[in-house]
Amino acid sequence: MIVPQPNLEKSKLILGVEAEPPEHLGTGDMFPVTWGKDGHLYTAAGDNWGMPKTTFTPMNVYVVRGVPGHLEMEELHHLPIDPQLYCRGILVDLNYGIKPASLLAMNGVLYMSVENINYGDNPRLNRQHNLNGWIITSHDNGRTWDPEATFQTFFTGRTASAHFVQFGQDYAGARDGYVYAHFPCALDGQSYWCNNDHILIGRVPRERLLDRRAWEFLVAFDSTGQPCWDADDTRAIPIFSYPGFTGENHVAYNPGLRRYIMGNYGFYNQEGRPQPYHQPHSLESWYLSQLTLYEAPEPWGPWRLFWELEGQWGEGNYQPAFPTQWMSADGRQIVLVCSGPGVYASFTTQRLRLKVVETE
Repeated sequence: MIVPQPNLEKSKLILGVEAEPPEHLGTGDMFPVTWGKDGHLYTAAGDNWGMPKTTFTPMNVYVVRGVPGHLEMEELHHLPIDPQLYCRGILVDLNYGIKPASLLAMNGVLYMSVENINYGDNPRLNRQHNLNGWIITSHDNGRTWDPEATFQTFFTGRTASAHFVQFGQDYAGARDGYVYAHFPCALDGQSYWCNNDHILIGRVPRERLLDRRAWEFLVAFDSTGQPCWDADDTRAIPIFSYPGFTGENHVAYNPGLRRYIMGNYGFYNQEGRPQPYHQPHSLESWYLSQLTLYEAPEPWGPWRLFWELEGQWGEGNYQPAFPTQWMSADGRQIVLVCSGPGVYASFTTQRLRLKVVETE
């Protein structure tokens, strides 16, 4: 079996990882995470195994209490995907629909980036296509939601799937007065749930998060290496590239190391070529997934590889995230959260110890 290789420099700060065995809790997938004002971790899931399968896939919102090894997950809200409510005037895939892309806790409000996706519409590379995305809000810790906090074509094309950068509790410790988000995209100008080519970055003033006109995107670097921003998302340039193997990646700031941490996933076949999760495949290449971890001094990079899991990453693991709530003060112990291979899929946690270069 050939494993794909990312063409990125190795980290000079983080030299490796010691990983404990993973633990599984609950069912569902996606599981973006954020640290709420009340001190709890919040997450959301689609495709909840055991839930009644209707025409449209439901989304559930959960609060997670405790620490890995002693976790409890409580369902707070069930959001049935009603086309009259959630997809007014927007075409959705009748067998799929809406999924949670990202969560952000800020000033006591939960913001959820949602994406309208299908099972794929390109026979050659049948990636799940992100058609459009928008933001919904909760002012009561996830118990009720406003599905129309923004219009439903808030994000389209390359920016159809927004993933908020995570800082501390309730957005404490953020680098400045902006909210930052990453956007996975492909060379064809579209966004997909897996096996993209690049990641873009955008930002918006915190108080104008729900105002699409206030968003701007990194379009260039000046002569001193500082980012240049513009409201035209079509001009956005990649800040991370792994052609054919870029996922819907989550990024979290690790204050102990003063680094941004990102996990990437991609699916591949026995020959090491991209093979999206729902692409027709043979039994010999069923859900081969790869995990690679990166660090960067800024949310736009430069990204350097610090861990590449040897062999395949489970049988269909995807979407790694790193809750800032569970980072040690020195930044050397973190927890990876992902959708893992439980009975169907599960909220999976795994403690990681980072081998960091010693400094005087």
